[in-house]
Amino acid sequence: MNFLRGVMGGQPTGPQPTGAETIQKLCDRVASSTLLEDRRDAVRALKSLSKKYRMEVGTMAMDHLVRILQTDRSDTEILGYALDTLYNIVCNDEEEEPEENQQKQDDDLGALFTDKFVQETENVTLLLTLLEEFDFHVRWPGVKLLTALLKNQCAQVQGIILVSPMGVSRLMDLLADSREVIRNDGLLLLQQLTKGNAAIQKIVAFENAFERLLDIITEEGSSDGGIVVEDCLLLLLNLLKNNSSNQNFFKEGSYIQKMKPWFEVGDDNSGWSAQKVTNLHLMLQLVRVMVSPVNSPGATASCQKAMFQCGLLQQLCTILMATGVPADILTETINTVSEVIRGSEVNQDYFASVNAPSNPPRPAIVVLLMSMVNERQPFVLRCAVLYCFQCFLYKNHKGQGEIVATLLPSTIDANSISAGQLLCGGLFSADSLSNWCAAVALAHALQDNLTQKEQLLRVQLATSLGKPPVSLLQQCTNILSQGDKLNRRGSRVQTKVGLLMLLCTWISNCPIAVMHFLHNQDNVPFLTGQISENLGEDERLVQGLCALLLGICIYYNDNSLENYTKEKLKQLIEKRIGKENFVEKLGFITKHELYSRAAQKPQPAFSTPEHMLFDHEFTKLVKELEGMITKAVLKSSEEEKKEEEVKKTLEQHDSIVTQYKELIREQDSQIKELKEQVTLLTSQNEKMQSTVSQQLSQIQQHKDQYNILKLKLGKDNQQTGNQAEAAHVNGLQPEELNQLREQLEELQRQNQLLQTQLAEKDSLITSMKAEGVPSAEGSTSEVTELQREVELLKAELQSQTAEITQLQRERQELLKGSETRAAVPGENSLYTEKIAELESRLSAQTAETQKFKGEVKTLLESRESMEKDLASATSTAAIMQAEKNKLQQEVQESKKEQDDLLMLLADQDQKILSLKQRLKDLGETIEDEDDLDSKDQFDDDDEEEEEEECDE
Repeated sequence: MNFLRGVMGGQPTGPQPTGAETIQKLCDRVASSTLLEDRRDAVRALKSLSKKYRMEVGTMAMDHLVRILQTDRSDTEILGYALDTLYNIVCNDEEEEPEENQQKQDDDLGALFTDKFVQETENVTLLLTLLEEFDFHVRWPGVKLLTALLKNQCAQVQGIILVSPMGVSRLMDLLADSREVIRNDGLLLLQQLTKGNAAIQKIVAFENAFERLLDIITEEGSSDGGIVVEDCLLLLLNLLKNNSSNQNFFKEGSYIQKMKPWFEVGDDNSGWSAQKVTNLHLMLQLVRVMVSPVNSPGATASCQKAMFQCGLLQQLCTILMATGVPADILTETINTVSEVIRGSEVNQDYFASVNAPSNPPRPAIVVLLMSMVNERQPFVLRCAVLYCFQCFLYKNHKGQGEIVATLLPSTIDANSISAGQLLCGGLFSADSLSNWCAAVALAHALQDNLTQKEQLLRVQLATSLGKPPVSLLQQCTNILSQGDKLNRRGSRVQTKVGLLMLLCTWISNCPIAVMHFLHNQDNVPFLTGQISENLGEDERLVQGLCALLLGICIYYNDNSLENYTKEKLKQLIEKRIGKENFVEKLGFITKHELYSRAAQKPQPAFSTPEHMLFDHEFTKLVKELEGMITKAVLKSSEEEKKEEEVKKTLEQHDSIVTQYKELIREQDSQIKELKEQVTLLTSQNEKMQSTVSQQLSQIQQHKDQYNILKLKLGKDNQQTGNQAEAAHVNGLQPEELNQLREQLEELQRQNQLLQTQLAEKDSLITSMKAEGVPSAEGSTSEVTELQREVELLKAELQSQTAEITQLQRERQELLKGSETRAAVPGENSLYTEKIAELESRLSAQTAETQKFKGEVKTLLESRESMEKDLASATSTAAIMQAEKNKLQQEVQESKKEQDDLLMLLADQDQKILSLKQRLKDLGETIEDEDDLDSKDQFDDDDEEEEEEECDE
């Protein structure tokens, strides 16, 4: 242990070993020692030497340290020493600032040892497993080591963690650690882990990262918090930037609403700390990430809507108009508000209504424009205001109209400063940057808005006393043509470029503006002179823009001016400039180094005012017009005539195609309506069929009930025969009772026949519907016939009901005075006549049914004519439905009558039972039902023989 004493501070007893020798001995002790204490002491010694002898420890001890992590899992102390040693080897951080060469050497060592460590993927997996250990001396150095590995070999370590089971989930558990040191270092670890890896970003987001991070920010004091809030915001930016899935998850989770309290500022905004400025700056960037123009339009629009509804936009506007806010926070707030309102009509309308807290109150737009045209304001602030104005007018025709209206003579208010006055003042001021910003801002007021381009032609400017006013268009061209005046300015190129961009935007796609521009006789010579001159490198862009402006005058020329028709302008170019030279000068625009930079994103981002030459929307216009202007200039008159003829032919074809399309649309709509009608009629037919089937089943049930009633009446007849004998003994007349029963049975039989006929009528209607709906006239007549038949049936049913009622009344009288009544000799013949009459009626109805069947056959043959008249069929179906309802009502009435008959028979049974009881009381013997049945049969036979004899 002498070498340990030397390392740990003991007195040397001989020649001192070198650092490499000491480290080698310690590595041998770690590898060969069987005692845990000896290994622990050796690893502790390696830790103390790892910073001074980083190269030697990393080269000789790394494998032994990894083996310690694998084998000595039970001892947290030796694990902590091993992890600290590995961290010192791979980490490039130094407390003291090293020299440049030393720093580069350290970086190379860190990358070397990191690469060696992660070559074995099991090492990273082992490290992730050790992070589950709750002991502080293991978890904290493990977090630091993994962070250092991610810094040195980010992509490789990310890949290993991504495929490791529950790898990201283990790291997310660090945010829930109660020890702030581990939680804060866990934030740094997740920052490195989520850099540039969308898959890991999604996993972290779905591990409830947003909820945890927002809670930590709130606990730490939001914008007033410390470095922990900054780390949380940086991690949120990593998760949301350029990740549409996480952005949607953030919005759907209602986390945008939780951002509003971050931007609550008080009245006293003086003395902001540097950390608060940093925090609020990151918070504003987080809002911009959610509404960035590079996001999909749908996602941006939904986030803008959520920010307005939760009051976040209102809070940002409060900061915008507050006093004492630091300049960089104010600039970033303007940029944030710009992207929150860009392309959102509701948000743009709200921003237009915001007023600054001044006396008198002024619109926020006016206050911002005052800063933009003020050359004493910071350059970045002026760029931010221009971006805000551009976003306010983006796809906002209403706002464009309001801005242009402030320039019109009828709306100018001399007592207040308007946005139009500020833009005109900046357009013609001595500051070239103000000229450029005002020209670009006014061009955005005309972007894709033909109406405002024509309205702006009405604007008149007073130049000096005693001189007539000139139009705004003329004044812009006058400034361009006054070269000597521009030469006295510092940056004449910037002013020229701004005015030329304004003119190109103004007259593009507006033939009236082109005519006004060409009406000034000096404009075309000025443009051709500028293009044909051999100017320096700085003036090449101006030449390209002049060529673009002249090309627009050719392409959108309606030939209303004889001196400047399309053909004459092209001849002028060919004589003065040359077509190939013109096209070459036109290409100077897109070849400029600042053109591609401006075309990348809408926000004007320039390092210096001199680089402020191109506008993003203008680059789109150049890209759209360059090819068309080149073709228009290079074409000959004959080619143009051919193209015009082809265009006319195509227009004619297009008009014919349009007519056919309209005809097809009409036919499609008609077919759709007919299909809907067919569907409706089909559904009605199905309903009617189901209703008829239900009624048929009910009628079948009634038939079954009638059959049961017949059987019951047969038994009652047998019992009545016995009663008749008993009554005859006691002075009653059984012939009257038998005749009465026979009449009742006959009437019931007739009622059943009538029900059967009703069922046949229903089946006839159903078959008529199934085979096809008749035409309107035929159906109406047949329905009328059906109505008549129904009325007849109703009358017959009523007469039958009356007869049944009369018979019931006679029966009751017979039962009451059975002992005193005498037989009436002509009664049987009367009943026989009634039955014959009912039978004749039934035969007549049967004939009518045959007649109906013939009519149905005729209707089936005319099925094709019925289908052509679909509208008439609809009314016919309605009539048939009404008649069907009437038939249903008749069936219900019949059922009611049947129920009454059942009640009558029940009363009769009760009275028969009472008579039997009286016979018993009189001492008469009552035989069994079988004997009674046989006796009744014999009695019936005797009665039939007697009737036959009487007939003879």
